[in-house]
Amino acid sequence: LLVGAPKIGKSWASLQLALAVSTGEPFLGFATTQGDVLYLCLEDTFQRVQQRLFRLTDEANDRLHFAVSAEKLRCGLVEQLEAFADSRPGLRLVIVDTFQAVRVPTAESAYKADYGDLGELKRFGDERGITVMAVHHTRKMGDPSDVFNTVSGTNGITGSADETMVLAKANRYDGTATLNVTGRDVEMAEYRLRFRDCRWEFVERTSEEELEEREVPAAVLTVLDFMAGNVTGWRGTATKLMADAGVEGVRPNVLSKLLNEHSGFMAARGVRFSSERTNA
Repeated sequence: LLVGAPKIGKSWASLQLALAVSTGEPFLGFATTQGDVLYLCLEDTFQRVQQRLFRLTDEANDRLHFAVSAEKLRCGLVEQLEAFADSRPGLRLVIVDTFQAVRVPTAESAYKADYGDLGELKRFGDERGITVMAVHHTRKMGDPSDVFNTVSGTNGITGSADETMVLAKANRYDGTATLNVTGRDVEMAEYRLRFRDCRWEFVERTSEEELEEREVPAAVLTVLDFMAGNVTGWRGTATKLMADAGVEGVRPNVLSKLLNEHSGFMAARGVRFSSERTNA
């Protein structure tokens, strides 16, 4: 899955990836294996696709194929993909832009429909050894705690996909974005990208330490800063620690629980924490 808000640049990223695979060139600095690519541009016209392609390359490429219409899932799309794969043994990548454009209403539960629809594409890809990337939208309401919770639909969509990539910007007019990646066979990662001259460019990868720190509650980080300044150590109750360190928003027993849970994180930064309890 490649997921992002409308007009954020998903189609530019998809076209850039399609071109890279068809020529065997790197994509965002990552190596690709050359092969045929089928790009279903189901919300565009051939003229618009051609105009975009001319912004990225001056040369024709007979391994890159486009279609602006296709059947729907459960109504002949997979059969069309199989026929195309038979005619192109070197097919390595199919891009469906967008996933919603190949779906039909169903009486099934939302979760079952989401899981089943994406599962149709996944089965085709697994059986043929072909990567299928579905372009999808985020929901309007964000989630600052987990960007993957912004994927539109139920958990059946992300649950069916082998890998999910969420492209996000701080605001619509920002020239930079983050690409968050998670999946069954990939390490969770976050990449900073820049959009310039109709191309996405790799800027940097967020360190594992920074990603880990985001998962640590603010109360623990406050205590960590306080402890780091006490080279001779500190001893006292959780209530006293809250007062001395300036921790707010949690109860003393909750703070003790959080410190125990994240003691490894603190130890890795030179602060060791131990708790003692006296039974009366």
